[in-house]
Amino acid sequence: MKLSSELKAFAGRIGYTFKRPELLHRAVTHSSMSSPTRDDNQRLEFLGDRVLGLVMAEALFMADTSATEGQLAPRFNALVRKETCADVAREFDLGAVLKLGRSEMLSGGRRKEALLADAMEAVIAAVYLDGGFEAAKALVLRLWGKRVTAVDADARDAKTALQEWAQARKLPPPKYVVTARTGPDHAPVFTIEARLENGEREAATANSKRQAEQAAAKVLLVKISKRS
Repeated sequence: MKLSSELKAFAGRIGYTFKRPELLHRAVTHSSMSSPTRDDNQRLEFLGDRVLGLVMAEALFMADTSATEGQLAPRFNALVRKETCADVAREFDLGAVLKLGRSEMLSGGRRKEALLADAMEAVIAAVYLDGGFEAAKALVLRLWGKRVTAVDADARDAKTALQEWAQARKLPPPKYVVTARTGPDHAPVFTIEARLENGEREAATANSKRQAEQAAAKVLLVKISKRS
């Protein structure tokens, strides 16, 4: 199988030449385009997630030999979570080469965070199967770049940090309430309010509920930390 010009350009952007081009083709094929003669990227996504995890675990372990497990775990989570994978995918324009069914195409699938993250993991798996672990490791470290060394020493996500703040003060976990939903079905925008039992609350807006919750939690954390 030969790669299309678009896939050749993408392979160039990520800096890897495939000996088995069919692996890259499969990695960018969403389940909405699968058929008895065309495999999708779901199995590759499963494998790529584990390869990414091992690469990041090793990189963090070697980068800070004095860090405890409790310090390494949130840094690891920050580097492998779906939002980060999708950010990397956007940086290298992976969305442009995704093979999607008509329904996903019409609903803005090329911009969907989950689809981009899953495809990024599938690409990692494709490189692993094509060139082995060292090739996949080099790819991940190259694509993630400064993210690996710039990850915060305390990389807990905002929702986790806010929940721990509440628990330390014997308050129930924060609640997240959708207060508005705008935009078309294929590109919704959510406004979510983070609420604490003591009456503190802050809202934020984003293109996904998860992002809006994280943003609202972060705003509320900043607010309450200024008074601490």
